[in-house]
Amino acid sequence: MSKALFLVDVQNDFTEGGALGVDGGDAVAERLSRFLAAHAGDYDIVVASRDWHDGDNDNGGHFSDHPDFVDSWPVHCVAGTAGAEYDDLLDTSAVTHHVRKGQGEPAYSLFEGVDSDGRTAGELLDEHGIRDIDVAGIATDYCVRASALDALAAGRHVRVFTDLVAGVHPDSSAAALAEIAGAGGELAEAGV
Repeated sequence: MSKALFLVDVQNDFTEGGALGVDGGDAVAERLSRFLAAHAGDYDIVVASRDWHDGDNDNGGHFSDHPDFVDSWPVHCVAGTAGAEYDDLLDTSAVTHHVRKGQGEPAYSLFEGVDSDGRTAGELLDEHGIRDIDVAGIATDYCVRASALDALAAGRHVRVFTDLVAGVHPDSSAAALAEIAGAGGELAEAGV
């Protein structure tokens, strides 16, 4: 197979009611659970990322009392809090690798995180001989975009499931998907 599924930041703070909740986040979590129930076996590995920020500092300027919502943000996804946990509607039983990113510094791409053994996404992909990556999650215009572009830059074939993502804003989400396609990524629907 040599195929991976990336589930990007499907966390309470990024779904409805969270510190940076996006419209449609809960629906993405629910659809991803249905997709995994039917298709987890299609993948060699399923990698789920979470923002996992320090609670006692500004995480390299990532947190701000006066955020610009470009480079700085309100406090979100603090390690060990309910906001940092996976959305309750996401069934993570098929996830083979959990990656935490941030941890004291700004981080958007799943490639910036590490699993519990300290392995990066790049190392996991190499270890399992992964060439093809399907990407889903939150937010289309930030962490999904960064993860997909990094996967393309690493020489992988990338497919983003447009019906399994939710973004902050429709215009910037459309621009992010166009950028991914322009960089060689494929846009498709999972159909769940």
